[in-house]
Amino acid sequence: MLVSMKKFLANEDGATAIEYGLIAALIGVAIIVAVTSAGTELSALFNRISGKLKTAGT
Repeated sequence: MLVSMKKFLANEDGATAIEYGLIAALIGVAIIVAVTSAGTELSALFNRISGKLKTAGT
């Protein structure tokens, strides 16, 4: 019984899986932030282009 309890406490497989999960979550958050930022910048760029095209057409 004591030996099996020591093996259970020494087992780190679950901790490794949790660490990989946290790393994956952080990468996901970084991707979301990058895509959101790029989307905002692209939207502003297209709005500027649209405004210049409207003034050029008149």
